[in-house]
Amino acid sequence: KRFKEPKEERRPWRIWFYDTSKQAIGALFIHFANIFLSDLTEEDPCSLYLINFILDATLGMLLIWLGVKVVSWIVQRKKYTYLVFGEYG
Repeated sequence: KRFKEPKEERRPWRIWFYDTSKQAIGALFIHFANIFLSDLTEEDPCSLYLINFILDATLGMLLIWLGVKVVSWIVQRKKYTYLVFGEYG
């Protein structure tokens, strides 16, 4: 995806790395948490892993979206210029 963006609109490599590494770290954390939780039960670990993954992908994303909206509203209302999402300047 990075190389399909126009050169004038590309993020610097350092910012791109920060964005992608936080996503990778979050995915690894959820993966190992799901493995740990599925090992604690007598049920089928694969079905429990799938349930945890689906809950994370739906309710987790909803909570994150809601959190970003609330923080964005507070930042806009208080005029905090350094906390605007997506602004790395």
